[in-house]
Amino acid sequence: MHTLPDYPCYLNGAYTPLCDAKISVMDRGFIFGDGIYEVVPVYAGRLFRFEEHMARLDHSLAELRIANPLGRDQWREIATTLVASHARHSSANGQNGLNRNHLVYIQITRGVALRDHAMPQDITPTVFAMATQMNLPSATQRSQGVACVTADDFRWEKAHIKSTSLLGAVFARQIGVDAGAVETVMFRNGYLSEAASSNVWLVQDGTLIGPPKDNLVLEGIRFGLMEDICRAQGIPFQLRRITREEVLHADELLLTSATKEVLAITTLDGQPVANGQPGPVYAQLYAGYTAATLAA
Repeated sequence: MHTLPDYPCYLNGAYTPLCDAKISVMDRGFIFGDGIYEVVPVYAGRLFRFEEHMARLDHSLAELRIANPLGRDQWREIATTLVASHARHSSANGQNGLNRNHLVYIQITRGVALRDHAMPQDITPTVFAMATQMNLPSATQRSQGVACVTADDFRWEKAHIKSTSLLGAVFARQIGVDAGAVETVMFRNGYLSEAASSNVWLVQDGTLIGPPKDNLVLEGIRFGLMEDICRAQGIPFQLRRITREEVLHADELLLTSATKEVLAITTLDGQPVANGQPGPVYAQLYAGYTAATLAA
């Protein structure tokens, strides 16, 4: 049995211990998964690419026809308050909370209404946020890379919305768990889409290549960051359709996400990627990523 911690979270205008937070069973997020979420990394107390995360939150809300209930300054205040509270709570419990990296999780649902598939009008969104510790890849994963498996992308065709309806991603991630892999790399109609909870990148002849920004891929915040790092490092950058064959014969394969940052895939479906070691483009991108977090 999991016991929820008692550090503060934010729920509908008030801060309350996470273990005491409650919503209605008629909340549409609970009934339908009718909501969106966002996850903001925090390095040494500094929100990382906060404006980009807020822009994606606005985009997801607009797709669901939900008005953003709070402004940017309010979201920033909530995030910084939660991080400070979590750090104090960790320190009070004998952990070095003040120097830890964190994640701020934000969730907005359409709100509470009687069950009906149609979108009800004039109801108040449910707003929830919490801060947690961010667990980054281990030194071994950095130096040796990680194993992944492949699967067909069986999810819906609005993957560009960061929706709380994540059952498809849960199934995809479990495929990797069952195989002892870190992630599940997915393909739709023979083309790379993304992983269960990460974006996937290919390196070919020194060029970093990612899938196009469309409705089949959630545009991770690291899309823009990878392009910025490539520009600074002189690495060619390209977004286009990527075939399964290209992935299977790539010089390097990479994952990006808030918690993985940028991470090398060195084994795919039990076979080594190129020489089975993290490659030189990964090393450049990770160095650039680390520099960006220190400059945040």
